[in-house]
Amino acid sequence: MAALARRSELAEPENTAENSGAFLGIGQSARGFRWRERLLPGQRNTALAISQRHGLPELLGRVLAARGIAIDDVPVTLEPTIKALMPDPSVMQGMDVAAKRLADAVERREKVAVLGDYDVDGACSSALMSRWLTHHGVPSRIYIPDRIFEGYGPNPAAIESLVKEGARLIVTVDCGTTSHEPLGLVRKLGADALVIDHHQADERLPDVVSVVNPNRQDDLSGLGHLCAAGVTFMTLVAATREMRRRGAYGKGLDEPALMELLDLVALATVCDVVPLQGLNRAFVVRGLIVMKARNNIGLRALFDAASLNQPPTPYTLGFVLGPRINAGGRIGDAALGARLLTLGDEMEAAKIAVQLDKLNRERKSIETEMLAEAVAQAEMMVEADPALPMLVLGSDAWHKGVVGLVASRITERFQRPTCAIAWEKAASEGGQGTGSLRSISGVDIGKAIRGAVTAGLLVKGGGHAMAAGLTVTRERLEATRAFLLESVRAESKQARAATGLDIDGALTPAAVNDKLIDLIERAGPYGQGNPQPRFVFPAHRVKFAKVMGEAHVRVTLEAGDASKIDGIAFRAIGQPLGDLLLGTGGMPIHVAGTLRRDSWGGRERIELMIDDAADPRRQ
Repeated sequence: MAALARRSELAEPENTAENSGAFLGIGQSARGFRWRERLLPGQRNTALAISQRHGLPELLGRVLAARGIAIDDVPVTLEPTIKALMPDPSVMQGMDVAAKRLADAVERREKVAVLGDYDVDGACSSALMSRWLTHHGVPSRIYIPDRIFEGYGPNPAAIESLVKEGARLIVTVDCGTTSHEPLGLVRKLGADALVIDHHQADERLPDVVSVVNPNRQDDLSGLGHLCAAGVTFMTLVAATREMRRRGAYGKGLDEPALMELLDLVALATVCDVVPLQGLNRAFVVRGLIVMKARNNIGLRALFDAASLNQPPTPYTLGFVLGPRINAGGRIGDAALGARLLTLGDEMEAAKIAVQLDKLNRERKSIETEMLAEAVAQAEMMVEADPALPMLVLGSDAWHKGVVGLVASRITERFQRPTCAIAWEKAASEGGQGTGSLRSISGVDIGKAIRGAVTAGLLVKGGGHAMAAGLTVTRERLEATRAFLLESVRAESKQARAATGLDIDGALTPAAVNDKLIDLIERAGPYGQGNPQPRFVFPAHRVKFAKVMGEAHVRVTLEAGDASKIDGIAFRAIGQPLGDLLLGTGGMPIHVAGTLRRDSWGGRERIELMIDDAADPRRQ
């Protein structure tokens, strides 16, 4: 194994005083980043100790130490298990009450309604609850509010309809924590409600039987990093235990095989971009194993619709399966994703999977048009005020099912929190808009939105640190904008000043092989909170470059020893990164990115997913 190259071992350009200490001396990359070594000086001894105590290669020790893994935590990090990492579900506030109410519903054969969010986490959470109820012979239905006409979470009309249909218990998943008014109707109408959620909560909770949410203010479980599907899974563990205590199993009814449902938990965990640390890592590792067997008919159909014929990875979940499930909620039937994940009929599953695949292609087209307008707005704002702490964008022509994706793209491009709003009516007609917000590390956008709600500026709003949503009237827009900018100003300034591109080391193509990828994958799965190792290929020449599609750049990089590696930079056309890759003029540049093993046409290859590049002559 080629050792991870250190800065002192590289032929690097002479550092200026300003760029001293930057990795390879890069203080201003094509994307405007200062490159910095991820492994901090104080972690180098830890990296060495990890390698020595656990008999691991130096590279793996450095990767683990750079992600804050303690020496004693290495075994469970490399082999995360549910048994070792999942605590007793009862550590969460309200869990035991919720488990008993679910068990009561089973014993009484009550009709249960599951009301979920319209994203992947909501669909997976709804499917988990529905499958558990079905296993126990309980009549249930899933209700996913329409994003366009109903908006996020429970609403009075939906609650009244579900109770009228006969629901004696309404379980909200991935929503409900701040839905005081609609959930207040449930008890008045003679039914009960449970809330299973993970979004940030105010001190006051809705008047329901129980709220299971590790982010409620009185919860001390330390499980606030779970997505809603993770919380739902733990609720089902507690409910199954309660059923066992009541002697429900062994009389013609087997215990549900909960571990076989972890494919849904893994999918939601990756797609909701929660930290892949602790229990979440165990969920994803075990869930990928379950998903590989393709026992879930709906997921199998989605694999086929997307032409996936290789074992699933976190990339597969986040960038292939997730967007297709989300497409129904964004521009089609919001319930399609949840329905697909509960199906037992292969023909119906195939039909829905094809429909979702088509909707996803339509979503991409809509997103492209919206993003062009959003970029134009953002560029004008940043040009007028380079220190602007947050971007608040909007248009009468935008589709509110896609604003979250636009906000994410703008946040990534301009490195500041972004709110994208789709207005229901033209400016002359007033009305209100639906907005999605995305943030950068270090800026709690959910807290800012809760503050705006408390201040009476929003019709409604909520979320968590990195993502949130709101509904605002036009007459309150400027006041809301001013409030949000002031709320995030200090955090945004500090976060943006600390923004840099973290580098795990330097490589040449000759060192990139299956053995290296196998070694790197031992510290996976990677994602939010456990970033994929990023390497620099220093002083490489672009031997081949071409535009792929409308926005991507594909290249072949060559080192001084003539070894080569293929790479791709997504959404780089029209950006400084794309301009540099396409216009090197034969001069060597530094290229940074992550490595991915891919299969195409029956052949496996390793390629570089390019994040950034830098011209050493311009430092």
